[in-house]
Amino acid sequence: MVMPSNLASGLYRARGLYGRAVWIQCAAMLAAQLAQVAAIALTGHLAVIALAFVVPQVLAAAWLAFVDARRLFPRLAAPRAAVRLSWRWIAGQFRRAFPFAVASSTEIALQNLPVLFISAIMTDRVAVAQWGLTRLVAGLVRGLCMQVTLPLAAELGHDRAIGARDALRRLYARGSVLVTLVASLAVSVLLAFWQDFFALWTRGAIAYDMPLTLTLLIGAEMVAPAILALSYGYYSDRGGLLARTKGLQLASFVVLSLVLTPWMGLLGMAIAVVATDLLVQLGLLAGVTISKTLERPLRHAVFLAFLMVTVTGFGWALGAAIRSVSPLGGLAGFVTECGLWLVVMGLVASPLANAKLRMRLAGLIPT
Repeated sequence: MVMPSNLASGLYRARGLYGRAVWIQCAAMLAAQLAQVAAIALTGHLAVIALAFVVPQVLAAAWLAFVDARRLFPRLAAPRAAVRLSWRWIAGQFRRAFPFAVASSTEIALQNLPVLFISAIMTDRVAVAQWGLTRLVAGLVRGLCMQVTLPLAAELGHDRAIGARDALRRLYARGSVLVTLVASLAVSVLLAFWQDFFALWTRGAIAYDMPLTLTLLIGAEMVAPAILALSYGYYSDRGGLLARTKGLQLASFVVLSLVLTPWMGLLGMAIAVVATDLLVQLGLLAGVTISKTLERPLRHAVFLAFLMVTVTGFGWALGAAIRSVSPLGGLAGFVTECGLWLVVMGLVASPLANAKLRMRLAGLIPT
């Protein structure tokens, strides 16, 4: 029921109004979370909790697609003269969209197949739950990066369409750094505090697997620049590259996962996920996109690697130091430690509030 609003969101994105759609969706999600809390407190019934989560999002999507979009874009509501479209024209539209559909479908499959394979191969139910919970947090990092790239990708596609190569290079380089910073910050705080939250979340019923967490989180961070290349590809004429890349990634993942998982368990599946991400999506898709977009792609890649190591190392070390001196435990200790981490990181990043300093630092990014 929410899916029709995706068309409206795409229109908002293309017209420079994506922030409006995001705020509406975020407000709906906040209302859904609060409604869930109320349903848990008042009824504790799972069906009521699910409805409390779904209804605000459906209402917001309907308002976005059928009310707000028509108000902002009156031509959507204006009566149209009858237009006769040929089947040949319709088939041509689907033919042009087919490579992008293949890439999107493969991306969805790659997100869900690991859980299905783990459930089919592993007999230990605790291991299946452990994989699902740990993969969830790695998916959070990927989701954050994807949200950051959506408005950037629309601008990049526009610059490419009008032939503004200088603006394209500058925006791509800065956008790549922004996505890398978001991923590095998220991974640094998760590496520092995820173990405590995992224990609180599972109430100690599921053991914390450090190698699995490190593999998935660091892999999600390293592949962050490729997410910008993926989003940009959907807004350009690179449908063939997207389809080939995602098809190769799917095939290599299936082979690697079926070989490594029976042998190494959860860690084998994690290696299969990360290896295919790095070798195919980062090495092929991002490599081709960066080399054709930037003038100094190797220098830019080295800059991103340095940024990842510096930000992740500092944030992780800061979290470890805070945990070592914190006298509190349980939920109160976890909230206090995370709050202190945010305060310190905010103070460290506060010089970036200066516009001149930001422009100076942006000038150092290799393009």
